[in-house]
Amino acid sequence: MYRLDGRKAIVTGAAHGIGRGIAERLVAEGCDVGIFDRDLETAQATAKAIAKPERKVAVVSGDVSVKTDVDTGMAALMGELGPIDILVNNAGICRIGKLLDMAESDWNETFGINVNGLFYATRAVVPQMVARRRGAVINLASWMGKSGADSYGAYCASKFAVVGLTQTLALELGAHGVRVNAVGPGLIVDTKMRDESEAMRRAQGLPTAVDRAKSIPLRRPGYPRDVANAVVFLASEEADYITGETVSITGGLWND
Repeated sequence: MYRLDGRKAIVTGAAHGIGRGIAERLVAEGCDVGIFDRDLETAQATAKAIAKPERKVAVVSGDVSVKTDVDTGMAALMGELGPIDILVNNAGICRIGKLLDMAESDWNETFGINVNGLFYATRAVVPQMVARRRGAVINLASWMGKSGADSYGAYCASKFAVVGLTQTLALELGAHGVRVNAVGPGLIVDTKMRDESEAMRRAQGLPTAVDRAKSIPLRRPGYPRDVANAVVFLASEEADYITGETVSITGGLWND
């Protein structure tokens, strides 16, 4: 356990899947947590499920790809929770399709959420970390942010951008006491994104998660808790000398 008693955290896209797993683990480690998600009903249900008597879980509804939503929502969460110590840029989507065939709207939505959302949330929250000279930012990249993949061009490009932004922010913010890292999940199941991705893969005749898990050295897919474990470590004092890294969480599928 990495005790984070009294820390304040915001997790984007925390109503479902990986984001929910991260928020739940942060609460268990002693954090007050703010959930920013466009699915208000599910976010409220998540907050109710993961809350503890001694910990506060706040919810704001908004779309990370809309700057005004982010600015207003983050201000509201910081007003309720106080200064933020941990920002987890988790919100993301995946659209499958060949680059020459996919709809331009799918490309734009992928970058709007996966890249612009990270940019907006970081700019809304991190200045108060800089002012206090402390804080940790953890971005959700992907193993596909380290290697291209057939039919995942938009997703890969957006996650390569997340890795690049993580490295750049680490260089820019290190002197101000703020660390910036990323995690690169592999095949993670029990998530809304995975369910949607699997439906698209089946429609296009591509291998399913069950088929692909057979090629993973650990012979199983990952779960939200596997990602949450790494995020909590990177947010903790145990990782005080780590910044600019993207940690692969792939069961050995990708180990660069």
